[in-house]
Amino acid sequence: MPWLSLQSALGLAVIVCIAWGLSERRGAFSTRLVLTGIAIQIGVALLLLKVPATREALLALNAAVDALTKATQAGTGFVFGYLGGGPAPYEVTQPANSFVLGFQALPLVLVMSALSALLWHWGILPKVTRAFAFVLERSMGIGGAVGLASASTMFVGMVEAPLLIRPHLERLTRAELFMMMTVGLASVSGTVLVLYASVLEPEVHGALGQILVASLISLPAGITVARLMVPEGEGFAGTGATHDASLLKYESSMDAVTRGTVDGLYLLLNILAMLIVMVALVALVNIMLGALPDLWGAPMTLQRFFGWAFAPLVWLMGVPASEMQTAGQLMGTKTILNEFIAYIDLAHLPEGALSPRSALIMVYGLCGFANLGSVGILIGGLTALAPSRRSDIVTLGTRAIVSGTLATSMTGAVIGLIT
Repeated sequence: MPWLSLQSALGLAVIVCIAWGLSERRGAFSTRLVLTGIAIQIGVALLLLKVPATREALLALNAAVDALTKATQAGTGFVFGYLGGGPAPYEVTQPANSFVLGFQALPLVLVMSALSALLWHWGILPKVTRAFAFVLERSMGIGGAVGLASASTMFVGMVEAPLLIRPHLERLTRAELFMMMTVGLASVSGTVLVLYASVLEPEVHGALGQILVASLISLPAGITVARLMVPEGEGFAGTGATHDASLLKYESSMDAVTRGTVDGLYLLLNILAMLIVMVALVALVNIMLGALPDLWGAPMTLQRFFGWAFAPLVWLMGVPASEMQTAGQLMGTKTILNEFIAYIDLAHLPEGALSPRSALIMVYGLCGFANLGSVGILIGGLTALAPSRRSDIVTLGTRAIVSGTLATSMTGAVIGLIT
């Protein structure tokens, strides 16, 4: 609807103004930077989502989701039996209740981690990463070091990406460090793309392609927001890099599979632990809030509070006012807990809770690691790699969760604009 597209266009302008309002140096505002960043986002989104050939190619990626899901189920069924998706030793009367998230869906992270390591060892991912880095450097005017780290984030993750520029981390300016952190929190890694798509596919057509596009167009959004909030010094051309991937190297294909699996296991256990603790904490808060009187005819819950707090932000993305309470709850869940829980909630919304357009906007708006847990992980990883920059990293961490959220909100608004 035209007026909803205008709402998203207004949202883009307001989000840019919010980022500028939070800037450390408002006088350094660059109109060219903002227009370039938005133009790249819109251009890439139109190319990938509106051109029939590329749109069909993205939809075809869902076959990869099915293949990887079935392959993972073969492994989980062998190890965990019917709990992992294998044949049940009894008649299943309620199939919906036989799905066990920890044994059937989450092990997909292990397979993707091993596969990503293998593709890196074979030289496929390094070539793709260097191509993305080249485009970002030329189009956004950033240095080679932060360009390489930003491009590799969507393939190897926000903590692993800085490994590729470890020799340059100590030399990064404060603005470049913030940019790298923002991009890391504004996108998701390849190891979880398929997991999220497998959760969303029943409700969102072409989920893998949509999430891939979301993570891709959030790169220029993250760079734009970061440079607005922490501008670079006048005339600085950016820290260079050799684009050498030797710091992420495997001895053989078997070594890549082994180490990739071990890294995936760490990620899997981290996801499991965070899900258990975060869901339990939310339930605990809701139990305590349940002792309060009903508010406007319904019990007070943390989810309702999130809905009110984030409703203006999702409205700026283009969600109608009648749906912004529901969408705001999803955005709040993503920010306070994590995007995986938010995607699960999105997939299980009652029919009609969100229109197809609003649901698509939220797929894009939720696609990022900008949450409290991820910020802690990012700060810990970066301080281990660059101890001398600890003060800058910790100081910028709290700002990065804001910039990462604004970047994914820009992405959501772009989708609202062209949908």
